[in-house]
Amino acid sequence: MRRHVRARNRVISIARMTLIQRYLFRQITLPVLGACGSLAGIGILSQSLDQLEVIVERGQSVWVMLKLTLLAVPQLFAVILPIGLFVGALIALTRLQREQELTAAYASGMTRWRMIEPAARLAAAVALVMLVTNVVVQPWAQRASREQAFEIRTDLAALLVEEGRFVQGPNGLTVYVQEIQQNGLLKNLFIHIQDGEEVTTWDASEARFGRVDGQPVLTMRAGSWQQYSSAGVLQQLSFDGYVFPLGQYVTDTEAVRYKPADLWMGQLFSPTPQLIETAGSRGELLAEAHARLSSPLYALTAMAMAVTAILGGAFSRTGYSGRIARASAAFLLVRIVGYAVVAASAWNGWLNVFQYILPIAATALSLRLLFRALKPRRANSWSLSSLKARFA
Repeated sequence: MRRHVRARNRVISIARMTLIQRYLFRQITLPVLGACGSLAGIGILSQSLDQLEVIVERGQSVWVMLKLTLLAVPQLFAVILPIGLFVGALIALTRLQREQELTAAYASGMTRWRMIEPAARLAAAVALVMLVTNVVVQPWAQRASREQAFEIRTDLAALLVEEGRFVQGPNGLTVYVQEIQQNGLLKNLFIHIQDGEEVTTWDASEARFGRVDGQPVLTMRAGSWQQYSSAGVLQQLSFDGYVFPLGQYVTDTEAVRYKPADLWMGQLFSPTPQLIETAGSRGELLAEAHARLSSPLYALTAMAMAVTAILGGAFSRTGYSGRIARASAAFLLVRIVGYAVVAASAWNGWLNVFQYILPIAATALSLRLLFRALKPRRANSWSLSSLKARFA
């Protein structure tokens, strides 16, 4: 009978600890999401300011600027997520410790591992998100961003026309457009071409750039054509629609040049000679591949250092500013050294192993300090039981 009662109490205790762990997981997750969201917002704002050139100088739409800004965010995750995890965990654990909720959890019978298990699960989830982002999302977003930037750089509308100004192109071409709408429609277009003494002009109420059989063209609507030949003869006609070829006025031989951040993992580990020639050396590509695989480990390092900063010492009502400052400095140092190792690995391939060793060693050292601090110390004074035995 006693065995059944003990087993039932043990089951109830385990269920109670599971509820506490869920509560701790929620309390840590919300500040982490807030910190990551704030850092992501700062990153998006910074990227949007950099992309204002797309609207101001290239005449692109707001949607293109927004697209380029969002495509740059996945590459920032390797920096944002560990920092957001570290800051959010510090905020949550400081509050839980100050309000003695962690002390109550210890009093309910939770072990050390069960106490830090919610934080470890959250760190593992963030690390998994970072890994998927680095391996799949980042190269896709970077390639899309690179191709969009290439289209903008080679956009005929940006190269040959500028609203309200005469733009001189190659081979005696001059183009004027009164208005450029956001959908790419050109209003009140004027084209002037001078070849020696021969002068040809076009004017159209509407026009739009496009391609026919892979060649760039300008489709004009409701306009007229005039030509003044060297013999002094003037020819003129009106048209409802006219396709003006632009092949001789633009160079269309450029190709998209990808960088190591744009390549897939298979391309980084097994690059072709063409990729090595255009994207970077084999050492740089391998360093990029190992950096993508090792950067999620810094999420575990961030959480381990945050937990050690709060739980790795005695309870204090005055705060944990000293321990938080030391943990922040240690995490910053580890991250800076990690970036230095990535840069050095591009020239010394054997250093790639340290991209994994550094975060793993920092995590192990933090957990070692945490569990060492949580071990009960031997008291120099008599315990209550020994005093009772002494004076019995």
